[in-house]
Amino acid sequence: MKTLTRVCMGFCIVCLLAWIVPVVCMVKVRPDEIGVRQSSFSGVYKEDMAPGWHWRIPGIHKIHTLPRGYYFLDYTKEAKGRLHIRTKDNNIVHIDVTVPIQIVPGSAHELVSEGKHLRDANGVYRFQRLAHEATVSVLREELAKLTSAEFWDTDVRVKLAEQAKVKLNKALDEFHVRASGVLIRALYFQKRYEEKQQQKQLNVQKRKLDAAQQRVAKKQQSLDNYKHHTEALAAERKQSIIKLRHDLERSFNVGFIDAKGNTSPGAARRILKAMSKEDKLALREKAAKTLSIPVADVSDKYLLGIKNIQAETLEYKSRVSAEAHAIKARLVAEGKAKIATVQGQFESRINQLLNTPGGRAYVAWSAAANITFANELTFQSRDGIPSILRLRRFAQQFMGR
Repeated sequence: MKTLTRVCMGFCIVCLLAWIVPVVCMVKVRPDEIGVRQSSFSGVYKEDMAPGWHWRIPGIHKIHTLPRGYYFLDYTKEAKGRLHIRTKDNNIVHIDVTVPIQIVPGSAHELVSEGKHLRDANGVYRFQRLAHEATVSVLREELAKLTSAEFWDTDVRVKLAEQAKVKLNKALDEFHVRASGVLIRALYFQKRYEEKQQQKQLNVQKRKLDAAQQRVAKKQQSLDNYKHHTEALAAERKQSIIKLRHDLERSFNVGFIDAKGNTSPGAARRILKAMSKEDKLALREKAAKTLSIPVADVSDKYLLGIKNIQAETLEYKSRVSAEAHAIKARLVAEGKAKIATVQGQFESRINQLLNTPGGRAYVAWSAAANITFANELTFQSRDGIPSILRLRRFAQQFMGR
């Protein structure tokens, strides 16, 4: 029983220690914080603590946490108030500026060592207040280098902001923070000056607009001239193409031979045959130039033309067809005459054969084949014998005797 009681007491003591020790001996550094360990004996550790859980000894160690992210120094009407800068030309300009600052990585322990990690009654760290004072001083000094007109120039303003950032970071090095940029968000002049400046800007924009319109007019004039020139070239090229097409059609249809008004079929070919070699060569060169083909490819068919060849073909067809029709009519007539002669001879020979005894017998036999007697015969004869039974006489009658 006593053993069980001791075990239970030991278990309770272990659970109590497991709950108390992490609460008392461990500190959590959040992801948006930088931790710095300070010892009552050795002072501040020269190393920043990363986010996470860290051990400490109560009464000996103290963990300080500082913001890891950016802190914005806003000089606007709603925050710390705008910066009032006197320009080089003795004018007052009110500027909205934002400066993001951040603790230099690895330098948080130096802030703690120098005591710049303490907060005032408003909860602002001392290094933030010192950075604010240094930033205002540097910006007033740097922004005062511009004239009123230069403040309107974006490129000049951005360049000066970059220069101010470099100088500001040098001033912030002693506070172990750095600025990522100087953002000039807006600027305001006195109302009268601003109206005057706006009028100047309007005049500048009008001059730029007039200059742009003049450039547009020049470009438009150049474009119109180019367009008219292009249209003229197109019209000229169209006429050239039409002429070339007409020449090609004429060349292909009529050819290159001058028949001097003689339109009879074959006239062009006869003139071509009668030409000398020099004239033919000159004519081929002319055809090659017109048709844009090599001289060697120019044959007689190119020189004669389609129409002349068609006329020759039609004339040849008509002539050959007429001759063929004449030959056909003659042969048909001769054939018919020979057929009539043979037919006459055939009929004459048939008549001669039929006039012989055998022919007469054949005629009688053919005639008898076509005789049909009635089913019932009535004989009436004075001789007492039916005439049909007298076969010899009956056969002679069929034979024409």
